[in-house]
Amino acid sequence: MARTYVVTGSASGIGATTAQILRDRGEKVIGIDLRNADVEADLSTVQGRVDAAARATKLANGTIDAVIACAGISAPVPATISVNYFGVVELLDGLLPALKTSDAPRVAVVSSMASLQPNSPEMVEAALAGDESTAREIAQNLADQDPQIGYLAYPSSKRALSRWVRRASISDDYAGNGIPLNAVAPGTVLTPMTAELLSTPEGAKMVDANVPMPLNYHQPPESIANLLIWLTSVENTHLAGQVIYDDGGADATLRGDDIWSWNDPK
Repeated sequence: MARTYVVTGSASGIGATTAQILRDRGEKVIGIDLRNADVEADLSTVQGRVDAAARATKLANGTIDAVIACAGISAPVPATISVNYFGVVELLDGLLPALKTSDAPRVAVVSSMASLQPNSPEMVEAALAGDESTAREIAQNLADQDPQIGYLAYPSSKRALSRWVRRASISDDYAGNGIPLNAVAPGTVLTPMTAELLSTPEGAKMVDANVPMPLNYHQPPESIANLLIWLTSVENTHLAGQVIYDDGGADATLRGDDIWSWNDPK
């Protein structure tokens, strides 16, 4: 029997690929994006999230089996924290009632390898506290200093989202309602968002220095889409709160073989 999926960022990149694979499998997909989607909405705004949740729920006839949140931007502007964090978390809040009516509800979101990179702890904490205005103010202050510093909004948004996933996954809203909640953190994915950066040897060199990928190098969006689809399938019954680095080995290269000893007796 077909499942009903809500996919954000469905008009391009990982979201478009995910939506197409699901449709090819016969699933019902409700796409959300700024344009060229079933639900056209601006997830950088509170009203946009409220409207998107209401319209998607209506199109789903009140029952949503899975949400895959792919929508995101990478720019030295406050909208980055709004879309990448609040545009995920608050939209999910709005979709939660429809998820609860499913026999097998699932949620997966797209984080990033950037969650391991330098960030603004103040912005992360403001996001996790639900204080969007402060998070945006911090992002704007960083951007005003220098665009390169302003790009901290992106890793900050993904660090906050990854922490939220771990926190929320074991909450009454998610674990308490039998909803596995997880994140996928891609490496360098070949999408329109990365095309310009990878178009020059200098850009590719910079990317590879930050995200070394010894296994199969830069990845197609299908490599992420297929994992997101499994995470939101009925087969996933117990995976919860995980940030899965589907990244060609970048995480293992950067963090090494010991990510456990932090908890060993000193």
